[in-house]
Amino acid sequence: MRPLIIGSLSKVDQYRAALRDLASSEWDPYLKRNSGLPGPRGNLELAWAVAEEAVPSRIRRYAASADEYLGTCGAIGLGRLLAEGDGGALVELHRLAADRRWRVREGVAMALQRLGDIDRKHMLAVAEMWSKDPSWLVKRAAVAGVCEPRLLDRPSIVQKVLGILDRATKAVGAASPDQRRLDEFRVLRQALGYCWSVAIAALPATGFDRFEGWSGSADPDVKWIVRENLKKNRLRKADPDRFGSLSRLFG
Repeated sequence: MRPLIIGSLSKVDQYRAALRDLASSEWDPYLKRNSGLPGPRGNLELAWAVAEEAVPSRIRRYAASADEYLGTCGAIGLGRLLAEGDGGALVELHRLAADRRWRVREGVAMALQRLGDIDRKHMLAVAEMWSKDPSWLVKRAAVAGVCEPRLLDRPSIVQKVLGILDRATKAVGAASPDQRRLDEFRVLRQALGYCWSVAIAALPATGFDRFEGWSGSADPDVKWIVRENLKKNRLRKADPDRFGSLSRLFG
């Protein structure tokens, strides 16, 4: 997450300062007043501030909360605890990756990115493990978590991310008809519909090589994933010639 800059302080920093001034009993009411919910967009800047400022016991209480916004804050905060060496946070994040609430699941993806800000190797190890999980939603957390441009700063990292995308796409193509009717399956498919373009943009030559391997698939869901990525302008910019060749196949 890239903080919104306001003057000399980012929005996240402003919220962090505000939280530090609150008494412990004032946190929950403050978060509920400023969550942005109900509404189309939750206050992610505040959630990120909570993840950085909350003590571990509060993070875990929020992660277990039935309140969607508090649950999202807790999920992101677990990423900080994991980065600090708390192995138990990984178990909790794995559970939340399959949560029914989409904002909480997004918080899990952000937690994986929070880990990656500190330790790319650990982030990739978690994502590779989750990409093999039988849950479609856990697989989705893996691909959405690692496909963040700021984390794809070295070819070796992007190559591993492309492997994770390959594995998830292969699982989509191998799904049974009953599995394909599940909402959880469609959530993963939706993520793969943009995540490939993010990884390819970070390493175009290798990325297009991998992606073109899926362009000939006869599987309807894999073809949908390819088509969706071809709608992304970042893919066009990554390599106009190879983008054009692929687009003509799906024109």
